[in-house]
Amino acid sequence: MKGKVGLVIGLAAGYVLGSRAGRERYEQIKSQALKVWNMDPVQDQVDKVKDFAKSSAMALPSTLWDSAVKVTKAATSKGTPGQRLDASIKVGKESADDIGRAAGTSAAAAQDAVDDVIDDSAGAGRGGA
Repeated sequence: MKGKVGLVIGLAAGYVLGSRAGRERYEQIKSQALKVWNMDPVQDQVDKVKDFAKSSAMALPSTLWDSAVKVTKAATSKGTPGQRLDASIKVGKESADDIGRAAGTSAAAAQDAVDDVIDDSAGAGRGGA
């Protein structure tokens, strides 16, 4: 999906920059893009993406904090220095997996939100919703 979006953006930019029609055609393209951007379905999706970004921004740091607390507890637990080191390494690996999952979930949800915006804006551009 990223490739398609990049291709469309690249083609549009190339057309605008290379157009012999000049400023008038640029203004037409710009006004059409603004019309699509300001449509209610597009703005609804933009709001969803903003809300998601806010919630994701809060989720990942809490996972990082929880992981740091777990590693610290393992490092200061009872036992020999070797046992504490082993426990810290084990908890560190588990924490790294947790952070990876949280980041992956956030990235997937962000991609879904972007795809929804693209799909809705394409539908709005065709007159659908």
